[in-house]
Amino acid sequence: MAVTITKAYVNTYESNVRHLSQQGMSRLRPFVMERSVQSEAHNWQNIAESTAIQKTARKVATPDGETVWSRRVSVPVTYHVGDTCEPEDVVQMLVDPNSNYAKAHAMAMRRAYDDEIIRAATGTALDGDGNANAFLAGQRIGNGTAAITFDGVTQIVEKFTSNDVDPEEMKVMVIGPKQARQLLALVQATSGDYNAVRPLTERGYIQNWMGFHWIVSTRLLAPAAGQLSCFAMTADALGLQVNKDVWARAEEDPTISFAYRIYCASTYGAVRVQDKKLVEFRVLN
Repeated sequence: MAVTITKAYVNTYESNVRHLSQQGMSRLRPFVMERSVQSEAHNWQNIAESTAIQKTARKVATPDGETVWSRRVSVPVTYHVGDTCEPEDVVQMLVDPNSNYAKAHAMAMRRAYDDEIIRAATGTALDGDGNANAFLAGQRIGNGTAAITFDGVTQIVEKFTSNDVDPEEMKVMVIGPKQARQLLALVQATSGDYNAVRPLTERGYIQNWMGFHWIVSTRLLAPAAGQLSCFAMTADALGLQVNKDVWARAEEDPTISFAYRIYCASTYGAVRVQDKKLVEFRVLN
């Protein structure tokens, strides 16, 4: 039961509910592969590169290669949130507590999508043989002892280039608020002497630079005290299986004096599909 709801009773004549500062939308969901499925798991198929050989004579046998197939598997879990509102709470308030509970729940569920995507980015990835594949150490830049630098960003670009990632593929870089501030102090990012295309700063941080769309998140993982696990990825590095998108109910419960039960849930799972299309950038925080 919401034991703090008495603070909203009608003794201040306030008619608007101010939701405290919080992330209201998923910032990462638009930048991953998403599939709506109805299954206990979803297979994300991968095919390795093939190699062409030279034809050295006429009427030679047709090559019969062994191009390797593999797959990653996402397993859905359910995230949910709920509250209880007594009938007397409703009649003593100018605002509708149920609708505001529902709004708060919706924002919580959207943040949970980011949590699942962030977890999958550098976590273990299940393959089709049931093996848990740890994040590749070779896909990590930095050890968490230095702040974000221009050289660090160029190392990430080099890593994508070395992995033969198509330069035309859209790439995103996910960083924390501190890194967003530090980025503004990098001359290479803000000076016209280095950057002919001025980065966009309408939101108070750089949004496009060095071939990346920059996303600021307060939900990134901390590998150790004073560290932050930022990461860069292409749009097909991660897969998101959505079995049931966010849904909500607000119903009277006769077992608890017909109090309203407000509930919100969603079932989904994320997995890292292509290791070489995601680079962790571990920085000092």
